[in-house]
Amino acid sequence: MSTAVPPPHSPGRYRVALVCLGNICRSPMADVVLSERVAAAGLDDRVEVVSSGTGDWHVGDPMDRRAAALLTREGYDASAHRAQQVQRSWLDDCDLLLAMDRANLRDLRALGAKAGSVVDPERVRLFRDFDPLEPGTEVPDPYYGGDAGFRDVLAMVERTSDALIDALVRVV
Repeated sequence: MSTAVPPPHSPGRYRVALVCLGNICRSPMADVVLSERVAAAGLDDRVEVVSSGTGDWHVGDPMDRRAAALLTREGYDASAHRAQQVQRSWLDDCDLLLAMDRANLRDLRALGAKAGSVVDPERVRLFRDFDPLEPGTEVPDPYYGGDAGFRDVLAMVERTSDALIDALVRVV
């Protein structure tokens, strides 16, 4: 799988969606980090980052307190996040949808299949397809574990976000 990102649907605008199960741990952590990296790279006028979950049980909830506390300790602002569920329209509206694990990836593809559309595998991928150390692996769900799991996820998210910025700079 290529580490290049597909071209934007609309010139000058790029929308990246990050998707996990409940949108309270992994995808919001990635959203906060990638959004910060986008702003630092001067791309925030052209690149929008959103996150969601495939499930609906946390809709409207803030980020998991452990994830938010870690991000805050590391200098990020996690306060604005509210969980939302991915919508079918995102498959058309987003330029790149990145799932945190293979189950989330299957759910995204099934969402497209329900609507009778074929999901472009270059646009719907694993987040860690862009990880320079372990491309194509999953971001493990830290929800049922301890603080070490959240720290591991943050390290994965930070290095993968850096690689994504390198790819985004080439297309926007």
